[in-house]
Amino acid sequence: MNSKIEEPRKLDQFDWKMLQLLSTDGRIAITDLAGKLGMSKTPCGVRLKRLISDGYIMGFRAVLNPVKLNLNHVAFVEVKLEDTKEAALTAFNESVQQIPQIEQCHMIAGSFDYLLKVRTKDISAYRRVLAEQISGLPHVANTSTYVAMESVKETGN
Repeated sequence: MNSKIEEPRKLDQFDWKMLQLLSTDGRIAITDLAGKLGMSKTPCGVRLKRLISDGYIMGFRAVLNPVKLNLNHVAFVEVKLEDTKEAALTAFNESVQQIPQIEQCHMIAGSFDYLLKVRTKDISAYRRVLAEQISGLPHVANTSTYVAMESVKETGN
């Protein structure tokens, strides 16, 4: 058998510029995008479809304003698990998906196992999420919370 592993297509300067433009304005019209890239609409559309199908662009979404939605409180939570075998990690990973207040969850190499970004309306709401949901996640041994005083930079803003 002659199995050939397909290498990812290399991105050229137009692809990189398109990704940069779309990352700041995902709603840009294809004609405007083509104009900024210095190409016509059809080849621009073909490149865009290829970047999507190749997985470079995972989707488009609305960036919500947390202040308008009364979700001003941001806390970062260190989570230490009592068990880090694969089954425990899988159980934690699946369960954390069910808590909408957790905006981000990252497995960490360090003195704790996960770092969560949690957004709520205030400290009381956060305390309830921590006590009733996060602390009850599978295999959680302990948590430490760090409250953000100000968001200086967030992706999408």
